[in-house]
Amino acid sequence: MIINLSEQHSLVSNWVSELRNIAVQNDRMRFRRNLERIGEVIAYEISKEMDWETVDIETPLGIAPTKLMQEQPVLATILRAGLPMHQGLLNYFDKADNAFVSAYRKHHKDGSFTINVEYLSSPPLDNRFLIISDPMLATGASLVKTIQYLKDVGNPRVIHIAAAIACTEGIEYVTREHPDLKIWCGAIDDEITAKGYIVPGLGDAGDLAYGGKAQY
Repeated sequence: MIINLSEQHSLVSNWVSELRNIAVQNDRMRFRRNLERIGEVIAYEISKEMDWETVDIETPLGIAPTKLMQEQPVLATILRAGLPMHQGLLNYFDKADNAFVSAYRKHHKDGSFTINVEYLSSPPLDNRFLIISDPMLATGASLVKTIQYLKDVGNPRVIHIAAAIACTEGIEYVTREHPDLKIWCGAIDDEITAKGYIVPGLGDAGDLAYGGKAQY
């Protein structure tokens, strides 16, 4: 299932518009915060999908039956661009376990690129509720490889994907390779360039959040 939050939440649409706007993008703190806020909204929406139980809480004046989550999710992200959205999810799921994957595009002289994964840190994932944040779901290649690496660690019961902007082509590829997941997007664009960038998109989320990088 694919959920486009811009169609449901005016605030998400406003934040996405600022992420896209070249007149606003030079404010890195604001860019990171907008990604973080989208992550917070997605965390709230995903929480409705989780299992809850009634627990009696003792107050100074009596007993209050309260709904509490039965389990904490595992929050995973792809370094480095995924960190602001990851923090947004963590602001709400503040007791969650965390996983980090270093997956990046290695560009070649002919214009093509491959996905390299060099680092993975994760708790056990068997039967866990897994949420993966990836702000730009473009071709879907890095996300598919990340999901496979995480599944090599264990077999999560549920997988949710949190993205600020997704491309139709990437969504189709990810859901074809891993049909057992749900994708939450701030917006969905239909076009992608030959180099794998979403159009109109917003540019390079990692560079806009943390500064440019040299290509080695």
